[in-house]
Amino acid sequence: MTHSNDQITEPSAADDAFRPHTSHWGVFSARMQDGRLEVRPHPGDPDPNEIIQNFPAALRHRARIAQPMVRRGWLERGPGPDDRRGRDEYLPMSWGAVLDLLGGELARIRGDHGPGAIFGGSYGWASAGRFHHAQSQIHRFLNTSVGGYVRSVNSYSSGASSVLVPHVIGDYEDLVKRNVSWEQIADHSEIVLAFGGMALKNSMVAGGSISKHVERGAMDRARARGCQFVLVGPLRGDLPEEAGAEWVSSNPGSDTALMMALVHTLVVNGLHDREFLARCTVGWPIFERYLLGETDGQPKDAAWAAAIAGVPADAITALATRLHGRRALIVVAHALQRAEHGEQPVWMGMVLAAALGQIGLPGGGYGYGLGAIAYYGRRYNAVPVPTFAQGRNGVSDFIPVARIADMLLNPGTSYRYNGQTRTYPEIKLVYWAGGNPFHHHQDLNRLRQAFARLDTLVVHELAWTATARHADIVLPCTMTLEREDIGGSSNDPLLVPMQPVVEPYGEARDDYAIFADLAERLGTRQAFTEGRSVRQWLEHLYEPTRVELAAQGLPAPSFQEFWAGEGFELPQLPDDGGRLRKFREDPAGHPLPTPTGKLEIYSETIASFGEADCPGHPTWLGPTNVPDTASPYVLVANQPRTRLHSQFDFGGHSSEAKHRGREVASMHPADAAARGIADGDIIRISNERGACLAGIRVTDGIRQGVIQLPTGAWYDPADPTEDKSLCVHGNPNVLTRDVGTSALAQGCTGQLTTVQVERFDGNLPPIQAYDPPARQVMPT
Repeated sequence: MTHSNDQITEPSAADDAFRPHTSHWGVFSARMQDGRLEVRPHPGDPDPNEIIQNFPAALRHRARIAQPMVRRGWLERGPGPDDRRGRDEYLPMSWGAVLDLLGGELARIRGDHGPGAIFGGSYGWASAGRFHHAQSQIHRFLNTSVGGYVRSVNSYSSGASSVLVPHVIGDYEDLVKRNVSWEQIADHSEIVLAFGGMALKNSMVAGGSISKHVERGAMDRARARGCQFVLVGPLRGDLPEEAGAEWVSSNPGSDTALMMALVHTLVVNGLHDREFLARCTVGWPIFERYLLGETDGQPKDAAWAAAIAGVPADAITALATRLHGRRALIVVAHALQRAEHGEQPVWMGMVLAAALGQIGLPGGGYGYGLGAIAYYGRRYNAVPVPTFAQGRNGVSDFIPVARIADMLLNPGTSYRYNGQTRTYPEIKLVYWAGGNPFHHHQDLNRLRQAFARLDTLVVHELAWTATARHADIVLPCTMTLEREDIGGSSNDPLLVPMQPVVEPYGEARDDYAIFADLAERLGTRQAFTEGRSVRQWLEHLYEPTRVELAAQGLPAPSFQEFWAGEGFELPQLPDDGGRLRKFREDPAGHPLPTPTGKLEIYSETIASFGEADCPGHPTWLGPTNVPDTASPYVLVANQPRTRLHSQFDFGGHSSEAKHRGREVASMHPADAAARGIADGDIIRISNERGACLAGIRVTDGIRQGVIQLPTGAWYDPADPTEDKSLCVHGNPNVLTRDVGTSALAQGCTGQLTTVQVERFDGNLPPIQAYDPPARQVMPT
């Protein structure tokens, strides 16, 4: 198979066949036809995700990286801090020469500073394949070849909740994956109260493969049965039309107060489930005194919450009354905890569900994060899926994932995390493979300053993202359609042979091939590869699945049979409500993995940490970042609809949704009129951290005083040589704040910030995000 940068040609008609493949967006098949890529969704998917249509334009886009590149300043001056990162030229280099160079730099860092001076990045959704999973590949390489690395813990999506939940509810996986399913909602729920909604743009994607998108159908069936959906939040579109939802338009960040008022209404009217609270929770009397105002003089009643949330008090009391006596499900979106004090709405959502006595019932209780991602609310497989072992990390140090800029800017300083006082390590080299911190991190101008402090930044990337543009060594890696793999997920039954459709672009290599050759330069090739080729690894990883299928007396295809087919379905565990159902039925016999074995409305453990910004029970802690005359609007920076985070922002489906090449923001008609802004204008959004341009859509589906701009548009400074240059493309993370949710979790607060908005009347700067950076030919 041969190709140019614009078109791929096939040597024979055999290449015209559709080949099975999968992604985070759905199982699909693809083929090359007349030099163009065609993709079609899996026929068994009831609601296919259109994001797969990003592939055709992305496959050979000019943004792809064709050969290894080295930043000129790093090559000429050697490793060391350099504010030219992101502003420099690149020089091409052969694979042999660049791997020699990188092998020497890794050996230098290991010898002079130890593996604790290396940060292994790879935060991201690199592949739905079980082998070519960039996080597993880089972590295995660093463990086997360098001795380990400083790692990150938790995620940007659920940084606050993943720390809080083990203290007060138990195992995080039990709450989000073995609790309330979409089947239960369709069959049992009578009212679903969704704080922040359950937007299909989020639940259409998964961390691994996904073969059936069931969320839309489940909400449609529930509604047809009589289930009522109530959406609380500033954006009407956070539930699909199929839910027929009632929209309670509320101020961003006010959810904790509104939940407290609902519980207060239940309590003063004697509608709370005293028996459940006494049998299954601890700390209710302490919280109740706070709720009633006995400890601070402020009852958390509907009138109090109305002023905070912007929701009429009588609407709050009426909603509480509707919840009582019905199979009620309380949903709290990930978005709510990506903000100041993000732990509080997660904790308070559990308290509301407990006060209703619904936790553990089919279709009732607490569905934290439900709808945030496709593998929440689904059954687990009954056999293991292939997993690539990462080896043992010889470095124990770690940081919360959203604190990378803090670490690089403040080595040696202390910070609080989950009851501990920890110290930021001094990092000399960051090795990033999979993910794009210039998408998911906040305050990008601060992040640029942080990366300037490094000796060396190494990036594996398939395209010229802003992260690649700040790297010293850029190694081109393959796209999923250019390699073979096994696609699967522990929460999706279909196991898929991911067959390559095209040859790698330019000189791109698989991460595995890159790391294997790099390991050889460090004398550790055998430890990393175990002597296996890619195909041999796929056979090796498939074998435990085959063995377990045979042990259960089920059809167990050989690897050769599996690889020649379209995939097959694995058995799944029953939808039994998991640990929370068992706990409800027998709290003593099936205690939760919390310190007390019960749901902790008051946590002695958290209280003992003494953190003012996360006390021992849910508490209303108002935001510090509030609108003022300089920044009068609240910006909601939520997830995009046409791509997964920033992946394939240059793809056709993503590009078609932009306006004049820029990301599109939404604004209320009254706000737009006050600023002289019309639908289709270009606007400038700004605050003290930075500024960006965006198209504007004027709509009454957003609360007044709020502007919404999705994340994922590639960072595109008008002049990369300037500090705080205008992002012409519409990346909201030039505006968001890089501070932790609290000293407990140190999660990211990228969902909300305050901004100024004005119409942009100047000459529009060109979009350069997809153009390769300036390069020079290496002298011979």
